[in-house]
Amino acid sequence: MQTGNNNHLTPRRHFLKHLGLGAMGIGFMPSFYDDISSLFAGATLPRSTPEEQGMSSQGILEFLQAAAAGRNEIHSIMVLRHGNVVAEGWWSPFQPEFKHTLYSLSKSFTSTAIGFAVSEGLLTVDDPVLKFFPEDKPAEISQNLADMTIKDLLTMTTGHGSDSMGDLRNSDGNWPKAFLAKDVEYKPGTHFLYNTGATYMLSAIIQKLAGKTLIEYLGPRLFDPLGIEGHDWETCPQGINTGGYGLRVKTEDIAHFGQLYLDKGMWKGKQLLPAAWIEEATMKQTESQEGNGDWSQGYGYQFWRCTPGCYRGDGAFGQYCIVIPQKDAVVAMTSESVSMPESMKLVWDYLLPAMKDDTKLMPDKKSQAALKKALKSLAIESPKQMTHVKMEKMLDEKVFDVSTNELGVQTLSFKFEPKVCMVTLKDDFGTHRVHCGLDEWIVGDNAREEPTSLLAIRGRTSVPTKIAASATWTDERTLVLTWKYVENVHTDTITVTFSEDSKSAKISFSNSVSTGRNQPDPRADLMCKLS
Repeated sequence: MQTGNNNHLTPRRHFLKHLGLGAMGIGFMPSFYDDISSLFAGATLPRSTPEEQGMSSQGILEFLQAAAAGRNEIHSIMVLRHGNVVAEGWWSPFQPEFKHTLYSLSKSFTSTAIGFAVSEGLLTVDDPVLKFFPEDKPAEISQNLADMTIKDLLTMTTGHGSDSMGDLRNSDGNWPKAFLAKDVEYKPGTHFLYNTGATYMLSAIIQKLAGKTLIEYLGPRLFDPLGIEGHDWETCPQGINTGGYGLRVKTEDIAHFGQLYLDKGMWKGKQLLPAAWIEEATMKQTESQEGNGDWSQGYGYQFWRCTPGCYRGDGAFGQYCIVIPQKDAVVAMTSESVSMPESMKLVWDYLLPAMKDDTKLMPDKKSQAALKKALKSLAIESPKQMTHVKMEKMLDEKVFDVSTNELGVQTLSFKFEPKVCMVTLKDDFGTHRVHCGLDEWIVGDNAREEPTSLLAIRGRTSVPTKIAASATWTDERTLVLTWKYVENVHTDTITVTFSEDSKSAKISFSNSVSTGRNQPDPRADLMCKLS
């Protein structure tokens, strides 16, 4: 879409025109995005020692030590100061090149898409939601529904009394219609309620206006300039990106996103998103939850305010993009936290004090060397009990038939090598092989390709993912398999208990989500016998 007198402008001249008039609210012309990738070369951020950027290496070391002593499982950390990466590490088997499920940190990316749409004149935050869905509106429209605006979606003040996602997932597949059919109990703009369905509606609006999915819309505007590649985003039954969750990117991508916001929409010397939008989106727009913690400091446009006066995007189980303007810093972190307040407190207690007001600090060679070593040696230890038992010879390449079960598992077999237990599982989706390191992690070619295959929990959102797998014997008849989904967040523990004659076995399950909530695994035990 182009406008009148601008049809003759090249993409480059569109860009220059925007730079000159950005303060007047003139948005990017879509033709600019047709050839944007050539304008942004080398998206990687520079690296530096902490002291060169006025940060203490010892403070970062103390953060790592506190994290190791805590109960949260951290997967990655990147710390940026003055636009430089001063610390980065991945807890093995997680790796820099693996994308990671963001959960609700996805919301901040969806909000960003609305910012682009506003800058391009596609919509305003005061537009009524019903305007975009005339075919899905209910027969009777309440005044509260009629009053609901895009801003109410952005600020989680839609007026609903409960999160709408349950209504959407239990619908006939038309999620916008289900959202609009839900009672709006309060006057929009007056009642804060964290509502993932509201963010989904922002995604649906972008698709309505742009004629492409949210992830496609953000491609040339955000992902390509920031060097974000290999990402994906879950969709609803109608092919609309879920918006409020389901985006997967790498840790460094989160860091780039945070740096874009820290720099008020500027990236590599070019204004991608208007600074005024960044300011508006990250300021306190509404009161949030009661209390005095990090979820009680107010809410912006899909961003939370934080107790030290900064802001963040965050997702369940501890996915963070923390922007600290007063320290000119960004912290990107992924994890499986059983307590998100505890994992965030580590940042306030250790990383924030390590960011000094001085432009530079005296080199601390000893602490720098210790930090470098610590970051390289980060690891989540695999379970280790007994590498081998006598029963392996009795089991090797034998096939077990599995009794009828809801998981669709048909057969199971094991093959043992010096450092590997290869598990072959046949289910309704096909035959799967998972190489489990004996007392160590193996990623290799392990993968869950079909989201609901390979012992997946029915009814729980699942995505294809690489698997880091290990195996250990806890006694002569009990083999424990640990499968860590390294492009997701979570872990499955599968315990196989064999009979003394090795002719039958029981398979039981434990998953990290249920364990963290002190709940039983929803999967029933499986019984199997030798073929």
